[in-house]
Amino acid sequence: MTALERFLKYIRYDTQSVEESQSTPSSDKQRLMGSYLAQELRELGLENAHLAENGAVYAWLPATPGREDLPVIALLAHMDTAPRVPGGPVKARLVPYTGGEIVLNQEKGIVMTPEEFPDLLDQVGQTLVVTGGTTLLGADDKAGIAEIFAAVEVLCRNPKRPHGRVALCVTPDEEVGRGADYVDLKKLGADFGYTVDGGLLGTLEYENFYAASAKVTFHGVNIHPGEGKGKLRNACLMASQFVSLVPPAEDPAHTAGYEGFYHLCTMTGDESRAELAWILRDHDRETFAARKETFRQITTFLCQRYGPGTVELTLTDSYYNMKEKILPHPQLLTWAREAFRKVGVEPRDVPIRGGTDGAQLSWRGLPCPNLSTGGGHFHGVYEYIPTRSLEKMTEMLVELLTGIDETKK
Repeated sequence: MTALERFLKYIRYDTQSVEESQSTPSSDKQRLMGSYLAQELRELGLENAHLAENGAVYAWLPATPGREDLPVIALLAHMDTAPRVPGGPVKARLVPYTGGEIVLNQEKGIVMTPEEFPDLLDQVGQTLVVTGGTTLLGADDKAGIAEIFAAVEVLCRNPKRPHGRVALCVTPDEEVGRGADYVDLKKLGADFGYTVDGGLLGTLEYENFYAASAKVTFHGVNIHPGEGKGKLRNACLMASQFVSLVPPAEDPAHTAGYEGFYHLCTMTGDESRAELAWILRDHDRETFAARKETFRQITTFLCQRYGPGTVELTLTDSYYNMKEKILPHPQLLTWAREAFRKVGVEPRDVPIRGGTDGAQLSWRGLPCPNLSTGGGHFHGVYEYIPTRSLEKMTEMLVELLTGIDETKK
């Protein structure tokens, strides 16, 4: 099967992860797709293809004769889709794009326009797989799975193409921040890895945010407002004051590239108790530390104003910049750039304004840059992927796996 054929099959599975679930994986429907993927890998003839108890799928492609001593390369993707947009049923269609708007849903008036999404104009002349306007597409990351599986099938069908041992892993629950937790690195047995979970064709990602979450709780005193003078301490107003003290130009709506941000995710509460949930992000370790210190200083200031213990701050580090773990292994980036160029795609280094399983895996001991899938507008109803991207990423992965030789250890 081609990557496109695989992709159109995979997106029939609704595999949304569930943020509030404590199950492993967070939704049973991911396990259903995992069982199917494991069966596909067994049919290709891979070693020990199976669905693990935690919902991750594993398999291994043995090295060709004479290549047993090469580094073992892992290819990883995730099967779940983002929780906050309906995950199915996906009504995908292929659109030859000649420019202008794309009507995704005539009845509901859902239209994708180049005015709102200028990157569409780069796809003129391509055939795009788009949604029906009411669900996401699932290219994040079923496109990655399709491309990996299609590339492995090419190698299985062409045993004369030499390559080292390849480890495959498809995880659940990446979209709720648990994907890397499911990977048993000892069992995987890889020296290096690549996640195939990026955006537009040619992107190579090896640096991401340092990330933390912040929970801020405000303890007020609620008294009838008619008797409140000198006594009422409104937790909601304290929360509002906290927000006002955070640098207003340093939020996601005003930052790009390497610029970090403070992002307010939720506000809840009443006069007695209120709570803010934030995420803090920065590409630079020192600036990341400074952002956390800003929150500590605001908390101290408000406690001095309203009383000790009035404001409670809980900061939790989420993940770190994988650049620290990737740069000591520059061959990983060289191999990827060479493979892109061999298939006629110029690679572009792009900093990730978010996280990736590759970041957590890198810090766990498996250096793991992130490769493009070729799709765009992930996590929403305007998601799309060109069919050419599916083809080119399949070719790129074949070149990547076969381009490593003894001189490039």
